[in-house]
Amino acid sequence: MSQSDGFVSQFADLFDQYDVIAAFWVNIQLTLWAALFAGILGTVLALFRISPIPSLRWAGTAYVNVFRNTPLTIIMVFLTLGVWAQLHVTLSDDFNANFFRFAVVGLSIYTASFVCESIRSGVNTVPIGQAEAARSIGLSFLPAARLIILPQAFRGAIAPLGSTLIALTKNSTIASVVGVATETSSLLKNMIEFNSSLMVAIFLTFALGYVILVIPVGLATTALSRRLAVKR
Repeated sequence: MSQSDGFVSQFADLFDQYDVIAAFWVNIQLTLWAALFAGILGTVLALFRISPIPSLRWAGTAYVNVFRNTPLTIIMVFLTLGVWAQLHVTLSDDFNANFFRFAVVGLSIYTASFVCESIRSGVNTVPIGQAEAARSIGLSFLPAARLIILPQAFRGAIAPLGSTLIALTKNSTIASVVGVATETSSLLKNMIEFNSSLMVAIFLTFALGYVILVIPVGLATTALSRRLAVKR
């Protein structure tokens, strides 16, 4: 058997012993759910940040500064050891689903701070005359933001939002901290523990897996940002 055949057989052995695809699917689900909730919360926070009401601007700024500068691992540990273990808050009667949902919550509240700043950067690409025109025809802040500012801001924020999504995809591996035992980092630990002789194949399996997930997102958001950029 040649060296290349032996290397291929190592990959085959790993995929025979472990459900690698299922592990990546768990991380994809974590990413999608967290992206949805972080997108909603981040948009609300962005509205707070650009609001004419000082208390809302303060609240949005405080949220972003706290959660953007807090390590995600700390947030995850707080949710499990604090919210679940000490306060006895559960999100599902099913044990595995409970920790999956806690992971989504942790990822969402952390990522929302980055989504907020990405959208706020998009607001800066909207010509100032657009907001002035909205005020001149009698639109208040919320209608002007919903109809004029945010649609253009999202176009200008595609690239930073894409970077945030890529970071979220990679951050989903921290879900193992809250007890999600079926995602990629947990499976990687298990593989290394019981198949240390296949170290290179194990590393390449997960490295290539995330390359396959991340690169299309980067290419798509770059293309969209060029195509939909707000013209000054």
